[in-house]
Amino acid sequence: MTDRLKNRRGIVLGAGLAGTALIATPMLASCSKDKNEEKETGAVEDLMREHGVLRRAILVLRESASRLRQDVQNFDPKQIAETTKLFRTFGEDYHERKLEEAYIFPAVRKAGGPAAAYVDILIAQHNRGREITAYILAATSKGKIGAADAVPLANAFDALELMYANHTAREDTIIFPAWKNALSEGELDEMGDKFEDIEKQTFGKDGFDDAVQRMDRIEQVLGFSDLAQFTAPKPSSA
Repeated sequence: MTDRLKNRRGIVLGAGLAGTALIATPMLASCSKDKNEEKETGAVEDLMREHGVLRRAILVLRESASRLRQDVQNFDPKQIAETTKLFRTFGEDYHERKLEEAYIFPAVRKAGGPAAAYVDILIAQHNRGREITAYILAATSKGKIGAADAVPLANAFDALELMYANHTAREDTIIFPAWKNALSEGELDEMGDKFEDIEKQTFGKDGFDDAVQRMDRIEQVLGFSDLAQFTAPKPSSA
């Protein structure tokens, strides 16, 4: 059993005080827990918050599409390239290939039921997404976007956003719950530890925290960091 699971279940192996061994009960362990210790997240919660990072990246592309169509001459592709690189490394190479395609989709397919019917479509959409991000990276690596490339590139932003909005919504509400139900509590804990190990091996650190910080910087540069600007206007009267 890993330290992560021991902390989660509140198991204390022993404590010494003035040379006297004390056996702590789960209640005592809970009371003595460091208040500043970060709360553990489960495997499904980890997957869904990773989706949150990817949604933020996709929203940057969607918001940039109108700018690209309106003023290609002054459009700086640098932050779009950075966003797409993040989406590729954190989303496609790690989240999709190393977690979903390696562990989640096979388990859901094996379990059968309605969720299994989505697996082939989701994999096809992963592959299409990689084609689109390759196109975006090629287009934004030139330093300037040509007038002839503006509309096709903006269309690619929109297409990627529409596909992944539907894609992640199905995963969050159908695939991940089906995967969770297919595993025992112990197996789910083990998968949470495995995913954490994969994350550290892939990024050499907390990949989620790093991705969030990168998105914060990109949104700040592009003027998308103020959430209030996206508040919907009041509906107009009839």
